[in-house]
Amino acid sequence: MAEVHVVGQITGASGFPDSSLLCKWLLQLGGGWRLVEGLAEGQTQADRSEVGEEIVWCHPLDIHLSTRGIQGWPRLLLQVYRQDALSRVDVCGYGIIHIPTHPGHHTLHCHTWRPVGTFSEEFRRAFLGGGPQLLSTEFIHSSLERYRLSTIASGTVHLDIGVILREFDKYGIAT
Repeated sequence: MAEVHVVGQITGASGFPDSSLLCKWLLQLGGGWRLVEGLAEGQTQADRSEVGEEIVWCHPLDIHLSTRGIQGWPRLLLQVYRQDALSRVDVCGYGIIHIPTHPGHHTLHCHTWRPVGTFSEEFRRAFLGGGPQLLSTEFIHSSLERYRLSTIASGTVHLDIGVILREFDKYGIAT
C-alpha cells in the first residue's frame, strides 16, 4: 500500500477579532485510507495575545497514513474557538484544508468563516457570548450545503507541514 507521512504543526492564527483562541482539528479520510500511526484529532492550547497580533499555538502534527488509491485525499477540518474572561468557549471560525498532494515542505493558510445570525443574535454574541454555530460538520466540507448559509470571514489559521510520499510509484502515480 502507498503511504503518506504528514509531519508539522499548526503554527497559529491571525485576523480574528478575539484575543484568546484555541483550535480543534479533525483528520478526514476517504474510504480507501487507513490511519497507521498518530492522532486523527486534537486540540491546541489557548493562547492570549493583544487584539490584532498573531496567535501562537505551535501544535504538533505527526500522522502516518496508508492508502490503496488517491480518492478521498486527507484533509483537516479546523474549528477555532474563542475563550472569554469568564472561561466561556464559543466557536468563532470553521475551515477545511487539504493535505498537499506533492512531497516537501508546505506553508498553508486556511481561511475560516462562521455563521452570521440575526441582529439580536449578533448583539448577544458580542456582549454575552454564544451565537449561531453548526449542528453538523457536514456543512463545512460540503460546498453545496454551505451556500445556503449566511456567513462571515473570521480569520486565518497557519500551518507548516512536511509531506512524505512512499511507494506511490508502484501504483503508477507520479508525484
